[in-house]
Amino acid sequence: MRIAVSSDMDEPVARQLVDELRHRGHIVAAYGALRSDDRADWAWSAEAAARAVAEGGADQAVVCCWTGTGASIAANKVPGVRAALCGDAYTADGARRWNDANALALSLRTLSGPVLGEILDAWFAGVPSQDPDDRDNVAHLSALEGGRPS
Repeated sequence: MRIAVSSDMDEPVARQLVDELRHRGHIVAAYGALRSDDRADWAWSAEAAARAVAEGGADQAVVCCWTGTGASIAANKVPGVRAALCGDAYTADGARRWNDANALALSLRTLSGPVLGEILDAWFAGVPSQDPDDRDNVAHLSALEGGRPS
C-alpha cells in the first residue's frame, strides 16, 4: 500500500513510524519535517499528505503533529479525506470500520513505540463496515463536503 506520512517535527517516533510502515511492506512518501525542502508546519505538511490521498498518489495517509489535533484538522479540510485522531488501537479500528477513515492522525507527544505498533496493527486490520447505516454516514460526509444538504 502507498502511504503518505507527514510530521511537523523530526521526532524519533515520527522516524520510527516511517521505518515501521516500510518494514510492513508499505511504500512511504514523506512530507513536512521528514523531507528536506518541505514546509514543516502542521497545516502545510498534513495538507500535503492528505492531498496525496485525495489525488490518488497514496492509498492512505498518516499525519502527525505534537497533539495530532492540528494535523487531523488540516487533513480533514482536503475533500475526500477522512482523518481520525487515534490514540489507541480500539479507536483506530473503529475509525477504519465505522468511519472508513483514510488518514490516521497521531500525536507525537503521547506516542510510544509499543502503542504505535498496536495502533498500526488495528488500523491496517480494520476494514470498512458494509452496514447500510455506516455506509450512509460516510456518504453523508461527501454531501457535507460539497455543501449539499442530505
